[in-house]
Amino acid sequence: MKFVIIGGDAAGMSAASRAKRRQSDMEVIVLEQTGDVSYSACGMPYNIADPARDIDDLIVRHPQVFREKQGIDLRTGHRVESIDPAQKTVQGTTLDGKTFQVDYDALLLATGASPIMPDLPGFDLPGVMGLKSLDDGRRIKAFMAEHQVKQAIIIGMGYIALEMCEALRARNLDVAMVKPRPVFLPWMHQDLSRMVKEEVETKGATLYPGHEVQGIEQVDGRLKVLCPDLELEAEMVLVAIGVTPNSQLAEDAGITLGIKKSIAVDKRLRTSVNHIYAAGDCADAYHIVTGEKTWIPLALRANRAGWAVADNVTGKEVALPGIAGTAVFKVFDLQVARTGLNVDEAEKSGFEPVEMMIQGRTRAHAHPGASKIGVHMVGDRKTGRLLGVQMVGKEGAAHRIDAPAVALQAKMTVEEFVQCDLAYAPPFSPVWDPMLTAANQLLKKL
Repeated sequence: MKFVIIGGDAAGMSAASRAKRRQSDMEVIVLEQTGDVSYSACGMPYNIADPARDIDDLIVRHPQVFREKQGIDLRTGHRVESIDPAQKTVQGTTLDGKTFQVDYDALLLATGASPIMPDLPGFDLPGVMGLKSLDDGRRIKAFMAEHQVKQAIIIGMGYIALEMCEALRARNLDVAMVKPRPVFLPWMHQDLSRMVKEEVETKGATLYPGHEVQGIEQVDGRLKVLCPDLELEAEMVLVAIGVTPNSQLAEDAGITLGIKKSIAVDKRLRTSVNHIYAAGDCADAYHIVTGEKTWIPLALRANRAGWAVADNVTGKEVALPGIAGTAVFKVFDLQVARTGLNVDEAEKSGFEPVEMMIQGRTRAHAHPGASKIGVHMVGDRKTGRLLGVQMVGKEGAAHRIDAPAVALQAKMTVEEFVQCDLAYAPPFSPVWDPMLTAANQLLKKL
């Protein structure tokens, strides 16, 4: 059997490695258009923050390890340009311009996602960059070193934008952030969003929400970001307004696309075309709270989905229940975490959401080092079910969020969550953990 994989990062290499472990005589071919595989993309902002660190420190496993130790036929510099499902072949071009064709018995699309770059004047200028691949990280570090950047503008205020804001401030750059929507973090409860906004501004970044970017100009070697009522000037512009799934290859092959043009898959990661699977940032998933399709590109899902594809290809039927959208990110001294649905998402999915916002403490009363932690919890009035949690604090949020994530997976009610036997010791939590306090208060409203 010949198992061909397009894409060599999280989902692709997880699938390749697991397939060879489960069936060592299987022919596994990975076609990766770049020279990099298996690297920590999530670590790039922290690497960029330190000019002395080599970006290649983020490589988890080098290509030759997959080839020599695992027997995977890993072909870097191979860009797949078309798929012929009828003939079960893929065609493409190598970096040196040679064409190739590979046949398959089973095919995995692990093509990932790309930064959204607006189709506006000046977004192709030198010094205007996105961040998704390791090559993107290399370009940013090289540009900063070559041009001795002192000022930067970030277009966007999402996860990557905020992580990069911290990274650039760590290098003493003046940072301005701009975006069209007037609300700072629209998916977050306003009290928590305010905590994050104040943290960013306290650390020296300037925020300009509610300004539509119309283009970028280069004047005397500097870049100007142009808005109708605002002009911002810097040596470098980072575009961080989100990513889009790399699904054009699938669409051209007649494979059905789903939400936000991600590749539609079932719970076994099968696409609409026989013998073709999709996993990682290019593919959709089921949301465990709503049961509906969603597209939330996150690292754990990519790795887990790659494993599931390999299991299915090698004869072990595996179906993934879905995702809760659990995420955490660091914003200077704050930990920002979420899982499940916010109020708006719950309403759109047919629930009758009830919410509770509390301010708790991360440690027991009077224990040294305690700090505030905000917890926002959403439940369903009709069923009492827990629907989602958000939290922000200087400590404790990153790992506390795992408890409600498990509760969502188990479809627990708020009342059931209140009865969870959570750990307590004064250096780590009050007797009533802030999550339990929020759940107790929410229960009174359900």
